[in-house]
Amino acid sequence: MGSDIKSLRSRIRSVDSTLHLTKAMGLVAASKIRRATRTMNQSREYASAMEDVVSVLRSSPECERTPYMHPAGTGTRIIVIAGDRGLAGGYNANVFRLAATKPDAEIVPIGKRACERWGKPVVSSEKYPAAQAKQLADELCRDFLDGKFGRLGILYTRYKSMMSQEAALMWVLPLERNEEKGEGAAPVFEPNEQTVLNAAVPTYVSGLLTACIRESYACEVAARRMAMDSAGKNAQEMIDNLQLQYNRARQNSITQEITEIVAGSGL
Repeated sequence: MGSDIKSLRSRIRSVDSTLHLTKAMGLVAASKIRRATRTMNQSREYASAMEDVVSVLRSSPECERTPYMHPAGTGTRIIVIAGDRGLAGGYNANVFRLAATKPDAEIVPIGKRACERWGKPVVSSEKYPAAQAKQLADELCRDFLDGKFGRLGILYTRYKSMMSQEAALMWVLPLERNEEKGEGAAPVFEPNEQTVLNAAVPTYVSGLLTACIRESYACEVAARRMAMDSAGKNAQEMIDNLQLQYNRARQNSITQEITEIVAGSGL
């Protein structure tokens, strides 16, 4: 009986230590959420503005001859954005599960967990600078024009709400012809639409990549906050159950001791 009480006491201390850890990690994630969502929204606005410009250019007949609409190579290259750490529920697992549906694609990982999975040098997703995104976008655009691959996608996590995030694959290159005609007078591009589009595509890809990285990070923080809240509730419930078992074991032990004392005094 004594060994059971000691074991229960040890388990309660262990779970209580885990509870303190989950609470601390939840508080850290909560403190990062506001900044992460603000940065995500700013990146979304920039990417949306670039999308509007490229959309207008893609609707121009002049741009139908751009090499960005006619891939010179074959094969697929996908940028996979995952987190730097775990303990975020199914955040990383969902990304890797979707990536597994494209087994023949060449992977460009961003985020410590993705880099480790594909055996690449570690590149942080939390602190990925816009300048590095521009450098990567320029390299990818050059490789696309050189025919090293024929399709480019970005696999990231789409933010729906604090409670809901989902892995998504967005295809970036080749550009598709925009059949929709904008209202009002069409803008005039100098020297011509194709030249402007060819110059804008690397910046457009860079903007999309940065926005996807920022959105994925916001999803990671939100997922970690929810995971830590859930883990904290489970830990507290486990402590309550163990405390109940401990109290019963103590009561039984005391009752047994009293019984032995009473029985001994009657001899």
